[in-house]
Amino acid sequence: RKVVQALEQTAREILTLLQGVHQGPGFQHIPKKCQKAREHFSTVRTQMESLKTKFPADQYYRFHEHWRFVLQRLVFLAAFVVYLESETLVTREAVAEILGIEADRERGFHLDIEDYLSGVLTLASELARLAVNSVTAGDYSRPLRISAFINELDSGFRLLNLKNDSLRKRYDGLKYDVKKIEEVVYDLSIRGLNKEAAVGAGGEK
Repeated sequence: RKVVQALEQTAREILTLLQGVHQGPGFQHIPKKCQKAREHFSTVRTQMESLKTKFPADQYYRFHEHWRFVLQRLVFLAAFVVYLESETLVTREAVAEILGIEADRERGFHLDIEDYLSGVLTLASELARLAVNSVTAGDYSRPLRISAFINELDSGFRLLNLKNDSLRKRYDGLKYDVKKIEEVVYDLSIRGLNKEAAVGAGGEK
């Protein structure tokens, strides 16, 4: 419990740091905030090493409830950092590496597939919020890119046969995130700002 509490504290620190990207000037400091978050993840890896020693290796699922929530939160934070850096979806293997655990169940303390998927669904909600705040900050091209990313994510989740109740409920929330972002994009198109964003993005390339 003590190790999990320490992990929760580190997760809170990373979250507080990354929340800064939602404020106006925060957009200019995204690379710096991601770099700082990565430094915090080295603390997470140390804490994970400690957690692995606290229970028999073959009893992962017996104690899984203790760290399930914080692990999902850390998956979301790792996914958010990777998205901010490259606008791509982090793989389960890459998250496991960032957290210092295994992707493979056979190899010991690992990242359960459902914990990974839950973290990714939390990312979708955060990006819906980022799309709204991007417009406020005058960044009109970001919501268009977020929209394309979330639609692709939604298509991926539609291919899954979700039996887990909590995961199913979380997935239902994705529909609202898609709708929220669509409204932002629609609003931009009504005002003609999406054309401006497309021209700006073309100019950047």
